[in-house]
Amino acid sequence: MMSRRMKTQTLAAIPCYNEALAIGSVVLKLKVRKYVDEVLVVDDGSTDDTVEVATAAGAAVVSHGVNKGKGRAVKTSLKYAVEHGFDALVLLDGDGQHDPDEIPQLLEPISRDAADLVIGFRSFSQMPFYRRFGRTVLDHVTGMGAGSVVTDSQCGFRALNRRAIELLEGKLNKDDFSIESEMVRAATDRNLRLRITEVPIQCKYGDFDTSTKNPVSHGVGVLNSVIGLIAEKRPLLYIGGPSLMLILVGFFFGLQLLQQYNQSGYFSMPYTMLAGFFIIVGTLGVFIGLVLNVISKLVRMK
Repeated sequence: MMSRRMKTQTLAAIPCYNEALAIGSVVLKLKVRKYVDEVLVVDDGSTDDTVEVATAAGAAVVSHGVNKGKGRAVKTSLKYAVEHGFDALVLLDGDGQHDPDEIPQLLEPISRDAADLVIGFRSFSQMPFYRRFGRTVLDHVTGMGAGSVVTDSQCGFRALNRRAIELLEGKLNKDDFSIESEMVRAATDRNLRLRITEVPIQCKYGDFDTSTKNPVSHGVGVLNSVIGLIAEKRPLLYIGGPSLMLILVGFFFGLQLLQQYNQSGYFSMPYTMLAGFFIIVGTLGVFIGLVLNVISKLVRMK
């Protein structure tokens, strides 16, 4: 009896917030090229005509009703892919920056079972300077302690196979723009160990003025969220470590206090207050780091 290879069912999911200007052309290009079997637009509470335009272009639409963040839209996409039995998921932005014609090269490592998660890699030459700087910082922070070899952790153009979809669905917690970093860190977790690779892509900047957030505040917000994610995963290192340094600073001021008292008999209140402050805060930090470390290990054991 001859075996017949089943056709891979692929979903393209587009998280959207007020992308009425570009979403129609993105959906139509996906539909015409037939690189995927279904196009899903996850509307994150848009106040413009995003839903109407996406629906008219032929996309399936899931709407949050209110703005909950890109991370929530990505998690909705993963849930939809699991519930509808898709074998692969392509995530791309709805502002026209990502070229649907590059979907085949994103899916190629997945089709030959060489990767579970494929991330688009943007060369620095195609990015504005401020984006290069922000990406460099976020790439380094994302890779801290994760052993990640990803060099473009913030790119939203990525593809996942069924294994990655099922393992990541329900594992991600962030609702904001740090979802890309969280996905990378979750994929490199020792309990998942997903195979990650990158493929070069072209990204268009400036065609559509659809950004809903100042790039500086956006970058700072993502950085703050990613640092919080790191501290959450390895609290003893990233909370306990700095707290131990505070204790050492406290001891330094304490030694200065004792030295001054031995030399002059003068008991310095400023040195006393500084030593006490740093030692108390540092001790509390170490204690919190130890407690959170235990909690983190218990959560990972579930």
